[in-house]
Amino acid sequence: MNAPETARRVKDTSTAAELYMALELSDAKWLVYLGDGARAPSHYAVVAGDKLRLLESIEKAKRRCGMAGKVVVRSCYEAGRDGFWLHRWLIEQGIENIVVDSASIEVNRRRRRAKTDRLDGAKLLSMLMRYYAGERRVWSVAHVPTPEAEDARRAHRELERLGTEHTAHTNRIGSLLVLHGVRVNNIGGRGWQRWWEEHSGKLAPCLRAEIEREIARLALVKAQIKAIEDEQREQVAAGAQPQVAQLVRLRAIGLASAWVLSKELFGWRAYRNRREVAGSLGLAPTPYDSGKSETEQGIAKAGNKRARWLLVELAWSWLRYQPNSAMSKWFNERFAGGGKRMRRIGIVALARRLAIALWRYLQFAEIPAGAELKASRG
Repeated sequence: MNAPETARRVKDTSTAAELYMALELSDAKWLVYLGDGARAPSHYAVVAGDKLRLLESIEKAKRRCGMAGKVVVRSCYEAGRDGFWLHRWLIEQGIENIVVDSASIEVNRRRRRAKTDRLDGAKLLSMLMRYYAGERRVWSVAHVPTPEAEDARRAHRELERLGTEHTAHTNRIGSLLVLHGVRVNNIGGRGWQRWWEEHSGKLAPCLRAEIEREIARLALVKAQIKAIEDEQREQVAAGAQPQVAQLVRLRAIGLASAWVLSKELFGWRAYRNRREVAGSLGLAPTPYDSGKSETEQGIAKAGNKRARWLLVELAWSWLRYQPNSAMSKWFNERFAGGGKRMRRIGIVALARRLAIALWRYLQFAEIPAGAELKASRG
């Protein structure tokens, strides 16, 4: 049974007509594909962000398909630059929408594959019909955070960008100095201002002016970083971030790491089991088992990369600050003596175990076996 036939059978048993809509989004225009599964789909080009024209396209498709009265409109689009505002607006209009993980969309396995926005939109529409016909695993549906949870991610993501800018400014200043045979450590840190006042007069005028502009930009970035970090500490101290405060109680986890784990991983989504935790991080295994060939391809990496990278770093920190914990002992017994490659493999396995242990710690108040809490102040 093909997808259109399946969709028609489902529709025939329903009390309302069903219209399917796939949106192929880009910066300049949106391609809108609409169909009922019985006729060839309609497609329209809409200026990006033109919500009125989008609604008009839906009405045109209804008339073309002869739909009157109650009509259920089901739509989808790929997660991307437009984020989730469009999803929320479609829901407000009474449209059943899903946001699809673009990496999970099936592709033709032939070596040469034609790819255009028009083909992608038609493919999305076909898969949307299959999804509502019962093929729930045809793709992965993104979990849409609440507006509040999405906004809460802004602080640490801005800190991440500011950290990159901080590094870029210090590297630029160092490179300009090295070009003229001058080397200095700890640019922008303690003693930097004194060093600059003593040595800047020896530099050429244009070089000195350029470095001073870089110094001004570096000072602005440092001030913004400090302002955000101070605000985070104030919120935790005031009890406004209980999950962050709970994570910080564990040795090896600082405020910045706890904040990211809360906002990116544990604070906005409910997990039912440990497999969902590992899967959301991309720390699930990807075996290849076909015929006589059996190969382990490593972790999937199809998850939240910020949280995954952080947990790998925290795994190293856990070994240092929680040496008596059960997880650290497990790592040392199994991987510590196996060389650099085995330790790199083992640290990813430890990161997965750590993620699950932290989920249980937050969900069920189970302190990881053998782990120590920080001494309370006051």
